[in-house]
Amino acid sequence: MGKSATATLLRVLKIPVFDSDACVHGLLNGAAIPQIRANFPSVWDGTRQSIDKQALGQIVFADATAKAQLETILHPLVWAEQQKFIAKARRAGHRQIVLDIPLLFETGRNRICDKTICVTAPAFLQKSRVLARKGMSSEKYTAILKSQLPDRDKRHLSDFVIHTGLGRAFTLQKLKKILDSKL
Repeated sequence: MGKSATATLLRVLKIPVFDSDACVHGLLNGAAIPQIRANFPSVWDGTRQSIDKQALGQIVFADATAKAQLETILHPLVWAEQQKFIAKARRAGHRQIVLDIPLLFETGRNRICDKTICVTAPAFLQKSRVLARKGMSSEKYTAILKSQLPDRDKRHLSDFVIHTGLGRAFTLQKLKKILDSKL
C-alpha cells in the first residue's frame, strides 16, 4: 500500500513513528523467544539459536488457531513497547506521533489513536509492491490478504486516506495537509 514509504516521509517531517513490524521482528529475536519456543517447538533452530521465522510463518498462515496463539504471545509485548514509545515521545515534547500498525482495526488498536490514516494503492500496484519483497510468494500474499480487513473497509473506518499510487510528492503534500489540520 505504501505504508513503509509513508512512514519514511513522516520521519522526514520529524514525526516520531512506531514501527510495529520492526517491533515484532525484534521480539522474535529477543523477548518473545521463550514463549514462542514453548508453544511452537518445531520452529526453534538449535543450530542458529533462533526462531525460524519462515517456518513460523508457514504454520500461522496455514492454521488460524496457531495464528491466534502467536498473536496472544506477540500483541501484548508489542502494545507494551508502543506505550513506552508514546511515553518517551510525549516526554520529548512531541505533539504528534504515529503508530504504524498493519492490523490496526483488526486488533482494536485504533481505539488508542486520536485519528487514523489509511494508506492505499490500486490492487495491481499493491500486489506488485508486495511480491517484490524478499521471500514473498503469491500464496503468502493471498494468505496475508485473507487475514486482513479489506482495503475498502479500512478506508471507510479511517479519518484520512492517502492514495500512494499517485507518487511520493502527492503523498508528502497530503501528509503535510493532514498534519497541519490540527489533529
